[in-house]
Amino acid sequence: MSHVFDKPSFWQRARPLWTGFDGLLVLAVVLLATTGLVTMYSVGFDHGTRFVDHARNLVLAAGVLFLVAQVPPQQLMRYAVPLYLAGLLLLIATALPGLGVTRKGATRWLNIGVTIQPSEIMKIAMPLMLAWWFQRREGQLRALDFLIAGLLLLVPVAFIVKQPDLGTAILVLSAGLCVIFFAGLSWKLIIPVAMLGAVAITAVVVSEDRICQPDVKWPMLRDYQKNRVCTLLDPTTDPLGKGFHIIQGEIAIGSGGTTGKGFMKGTQTHLEFIPERTTDFIFAAFAEEFGLFGCLGLVLGFVFLIFRGLMIAAEAPTVFTRLLAGAITLSFFTYAFVNMGMVSGILPVVGVPLPFISYGGTAMVSLGLGLGLLMSISKSRRLVQS
Repeated sequence: MSHVFDKPSFWQRARPLWTGFDGLLVLAVVLLATTGLVTMYSVGFDHGTRFVDHARNLVLAAGVLFLVAQVPPQQLMRYAVPLYLAGLLLLIATALPGLGVTRKGATRWLNIGVTIQPSEIMKIAMPLMLAWWFQRREGQLRALDFLIAGLLLLVPVAFIVKQPDLGTAILVLSAGLCVIFFAGLSWKLIIPVAMLGAVAITAVVVSEDRICQPDVKWPMLRDYQKNRVCTLLDPTTDPLGKGFHIIQGEIAIGSGGTTGKGFMKGTQTHLEFIPERTTDFIFAAFAEEFGLFGCLGLVLGFVFLIFRGLMIAAEAPTVFTRLLAGAITLSFFTYAFVNMGMVSGILPVVGVPLPFISYGGTAMVSLGLGLGLLMSISKSRRLVQS
């Protein structure tokens, strides 16, 4: 009978921490993270300690993922409102004179002993808050509930746009809109907005020569944001200035051809023609060295990740977990689509990193946090089924 009282081994005690992890989601993350490490080694080997720092950021993100995955979804609901309010207060503090830290003309940071970027908090706080809101309104949704959700979304987005930080604003807005869409927003409201957007884009393209004149002001947009759109329409108008990023990105992607120039053999990359080659424009460097086949493989990796995330959302047991998983998954799609689109010249240049590939500590931690939430939802469902 003595074996009944034997002390469990370390592995027996640690096993519950790993039980229920989604193997397919882990596989997708490992594949993309490995691709990121290989790419960063090539583009960042002569760029200080970028490769080492990128590897450290990946390890940090993995740690965040593991810790967050241990938190049950029911517990996550308790953090939704406090996290949203804290993020909103920090955004307001950033906008106050004397409190925000300004770099390169943008006031996006706040110094509270350490320098933080409050808008990054809203990438996770926003879908959490809206998922909590629709969980509370389950079974009694009215038009007013969607209006309140829209206000909860637009207030922090307005502060982020004002900083200005259009890239992060797009990510936060898309995450919130995904939650509202999955909550059951009527197509009668979606289609008119989509048509209005299509008409506006068509009008801009048709009247490019007139509205892109220097003396023409665009409502609600700053001059540099207007210049990005006009440069997208015709980057050759300023090939050594505003159009330089897009032109060099397109040259690098095109020069990679079908199979690429080979690992660490990208001329546009290593002769430093590609600006921000370790951050926003890393996809251009990747395409130059690995070609069309490499790009297709990378896209398939993201498709695999997004498909698995949507499956987790579809199998989630509650409104809160379903909306949260769906929004987080589609935010990965937004990251990848916007980054690849701007580098390829089909979208304006905005500061959006390519998940797992681009250099950046704060963005990597945000990815780890989002994946941890997905893993928590999947893990709780698997444990309940078992």
